[in-house]
Amino acid sequence: MIRLLVESYLLLLHVEMLLKVRNLRAIYDLVLRQSIAKPLRMGESSIEAICHAMDLACALYVKPVECLQRSAATTVLLKRLGWEAKLVIGAQVLPFKAHAWTEVGGCVVNDKPSVTGLYTVLDRC
Repeated sequence: MIRLLVESYLLLLHVEMLLKVRNLRAIYDLVLRQSIAKPLRMGESSIEAICHAMDLACALYVKPVECLQRSAATTVLLKRLGWEAKLVIGAQVLPFKAHAWTEVGGCVVNDKPSVTGLYTVLDRC
């Protein structure tokens, strides 16, 4: 669990730096370029354990973590551990809001499942 927590925290830092130094496209490219590890490493690498470690890393992070940062880092970590994860970016028109979450097998893993009904999906990567 400690390894997952440290890796989660480092990924949050990495995503934040990409957004500050580069742009949103750099985060998108990071997620797209991350290959899915083979074979799947089981044990502490369950989806629940990974999302729990990311939640803890977000709670310990030096400042508030936004949904894009959290979801991009979660998606990359899941892929590194063998899960076919997707970063999903959605929006609603009135009032305008944008949101990001992570899915595995079409199921939301780091947010409430109802999020898919609240936002129109703009992209899955």
